[in-house]
Amino acid sequence: MANESSFDVVSKVDRQEVDNALNQAAKEIAQRYDFKGVGASIAWSGETIVLVANSADRVRAVLDVFETKLIKRGISLKSLDLGDGEPKPSGKEYRLVTSIKEGLSSEVAKQLAKLVRDEGPKGVKTQIQGDELRVSAKSRDDLQATIALLKGADVDAALQFVNYR
Repeated sequence: MANESSFDVVSKVDRQEVDNALNQAAKEIAQRYDFKGVGASIAWSGETIVLVANSADRVRAVLDVFETKLIKRGISLKSLDLGDGEPKPSGKEYRLVTSIKEGLSSEVAKQLAKLVRDEGPKGVKTQIQGDELRVSAKSRDDLQATIALLKGADVDAALQFVNYR
């Protein structure tokens, strides 16, 4: 095993960047003319993010502003967990509660392991370790090909590749 190379597939989000994007979105919502007088806001509520406005369309517009700020900060929208994505009426206002997904779920990890096993180079091994996936092989070229394969995979998680050695 000493001559094997490996890397980990993880799904992590920089909380500070999410917080910065949220603060920028809140500032833009407070200043934009089309959000004046509609009670639009976006804020942390524990581990979730709550978007509020007086109509479902306005909540979707707040979400659009937030998503734009996330993209500008290099955060994948796959890490945003919207639930069903529909704003819920709450009294006189509409709310949308979202959270940030971190870590690979066991289904996504199994899906990635199966993809590497079926379509990846021969001799590449995968091992699920908690909320990450370890990929190892004797050849670094095989690992590079595996990274390219996984980058092209359509999975429900933002993937990063760390601990390449």
